[in-house]
Amino acid sequence: MAKEKNKIIGREKEIEDLKKAIGLRRNVLIEGPVGVGKTFLVREVLESLKLEFERIDGDTRYTENKLTGWFDPPLVLKKGYVASCFIEGPLLIAMKKGKVLFINELNRMPEAVQNILLPAMDERHIIVPKLGRVDAKPGFLVVATQNPREFTATHALSEALLDRFEMIPLLYQNREEEIEIVKNEIDGKFRTDVLERVIDIVRATRSHQAIKRGASIRAAIAVMKLFVGGVDLEEACLMALPSRIEMVSSDDDPRQLIRDLLSMQIFPELKEKKSPQK
Repeated sequence: MAKEKNKIIGREKEIEDLKKAIGLRRNVLIEGPVGVGKTFLVREVLESLKLEFERIDGDTRYTENKLTGWFDPPLVLKKGYVASCFIEGPLLIAMKKGKVLFINELNRMPEAVQNILLPAMDERHIIVPKLGRVDAKPGFLVVATQNPREFTATHALSEALLDRFEMIPLLYQNREEEIEIVKNEIDGKFRTDVLERVIDIVRATRSHQAIKRGASIRAAIAVMKLFVGGVDLEEACLMALPSRIEMVSSDDDPRQLIRDLLSMQIFPELKEKKSPQK
């Protein structure tokens, strides 16, 4: 029997809270570190509720025009600033159609772009220059995710914007759930004790005093996929983990730290000598 992938494991409370908030037409902000499944959880919940949504992936180059829309210059030269020359952005589309605006990594957007959301969320309308007022239909709301503010390339949300959201924290899951998540993602045979030790190494990076940001479950999945695919376990860890952690000091070597964590675990695979080539 094939394994059922793309299924949320655990998170029962967070799922229930999100569904209730959406049902009450509340704007929701999901906050949690990279790799805990914020985007996956929101998308799965919206789809399970059969709600249409417009998705935005935030980044530091995102502009106000991308969010609201813009006038097409060639058409404006021909017709002037009329509605038929305006190309609607995801915010206007969601407002006009009463859809959910799903913003992934909201706090990676510049503050000026974030602030455009204020009148849409609070007064349920926005004023677009040369286009006029756009009102939100019933059903419009904003569901967003964000990384903690100490993460790289994030912009702290203003108090005014935070005041418009209900917040649901999404933390790392427990050991048993993380083991189950990785099992669900791996095709091929593997030893359970190896998987458990990989999980323990990944979890150890989150509390190590030399590491500012530890690895997520995504890192454990990467290690196991490499291992099942034939890569030596130590090499799989050294390939997958260093780029997924952030050291407190830039002078520290993340690869050496991973080696140190590996040496604290009993891995028979690492002790076995390779057979000499004939």
